[in-house]
Amino acid sequence: MKNTIFKKLPIGKTGGGGLKRTLGAFELTMMGIGVIIGSGIFVITGVAAAEHAGPGLVFSFLLAGIACGCAALCYAELASSIPASGGAYTFAYAGLGEIFGWFIGWCLTLEYVVAMSAVAVGWSAYISNVLPVLGLELPQAILADPSSGGAINLPAAAIITIMALLQLKGSKESARLNNLLVAIKLTVILLFIVLVAGRIDPANYDPFLPFGWEGVCSGAAVVFFAYLGFDAIANSAEEVIDPQRNMPKGIIGSLVMATVLYIVVTFMLTGVTRYSSYAGVAAPVAFALNEAGIRWGAAMVSAGAIAGLTTGVLVFLGSESRLIYSMSRDGLLPPAFSRVSKNGVPTKAVACVWLMGCVLGGFLPIGTIAELCNMGTLWAFSLVSVTVIVLRVSRPELRRGFRVPVVPLVPLIAMVMCAFLALQLSAVTWKVFFIWTAVGMSIYFLYGRRHSFLR
Repeated sequence: MKNTIFKKLPIGKTGGGGLKRTLGAFELTMMGIGVIIGSGIFVITGVAAAEHAGPGLVFSFLLAGIACGCAALCYAELASSIPASGGAYTFAYAGLGEIFGWFIGWCLTLEYVVAMSAVAVGWSAYISNVLPVLGLELPQAILADPSSGGAINLPAAAIITIMALLQLKGSKESARLNNLLVAIKLTVILLFIVLVAGRIDPANYDPFLPFGWEGVCSGAAVVFFAYLGFDAIANSAEEVIDPQRNMPKGIIGSLVMATVLYIVVTFMLTGVTRYSSYAGVAAPVAFALNEAGIRWGAAMVSAGAIAGLTTGVLVFLGSESRLIYSMSRDGLLPPAFSRVSKNGVPTKAVACVWLMGCVLGGFLPIGTIAELCNMGTLWAFSLVSVTVIVLRVSRPELRRGFRVPVVPLVPLIAMVMCAFLALQLSAVTWKVFFIWTAVGMSIYFLYGRRHSFLR
């Protein structure tokens, strides 16, 4: 069994499954910005400020950004040297062995499906703000999950369904829509900054660290959710033109731009109104404008946020479907998931992600969803960092379009910071993660190991 579960995927044989190369550096950067900024600024900032860090959330974003920056450098090197669909799963499979590849793939499944669901819940919250302005009222029963007083969050399930149908059209069509929506989103964010700049009350920053540095650290663990876009880019490697050059540009560029915007917008949010008022708010940007008395701005920002959050659902859905496709192509999941349509899309993988997302987004609250997502991400980032160190020793001749500076120091910093942030998550999150891992390992030993193409 040892030789099977630790056998490594040959790097020269990764890829080649029929996906079409249609994406460049610009599309990748826009893809990263689309998912990073959407899930962070428009959804999770308010809850994180109210429950964890207060105005000190700007330090939380900085801390999480540093951890992500070190991990992003590792992703950039591996994406330029192993340009295959599957992202971190493929990296770990090729660098560490099959059992590690499966584990990281299972962690990423938790990350992407849960993140997509959380963004869809935020999308639903913003749509609820816009509909009354248009004279439309929907019953609470179809606007909230059961624990929030409803029956099902129907708008969340609806946006996941629409994006799944778009994914079936092909990656180029999805990228075009993403570029348009990201442009709208950035315009809305700049509008928000301009509108609230003159409404900031310095008294709202006192105290700046109401929960102390412990709150800043726990806040960093929660807002880590906001940085999930750049690693999703790696899953599209087989659809990228000249991936050795374009993958690093897309990964690093989107992360830098997102970090700057996060810090600025968080500073504005906590200056307009007290941090405590954001408790349980899934649409903090619109809420802040309402509190400032700029109701027309709140409606406009909500409309822009809807466009922005749409990109998050789109990218996460596409990333997870490509991950399932890659695991199926390697024999670890049933072969039906790796069959590609004439449009170059793994249709059954898309359908699987759509079903899981509708269940989570329709029936779970946003707070529960976000923490579950972060645990899988932190484990994935740690193993990617380990893979960089291992491949530098075992495969020094490997062509690398981008190289992480100061190895092994930078990967080690990423590992330490990810471990630290994981320890800030709640005991309940750890328990759910262990259960998730146990289920995943059962699937691997009962099916994946037996059907792996490397046997």
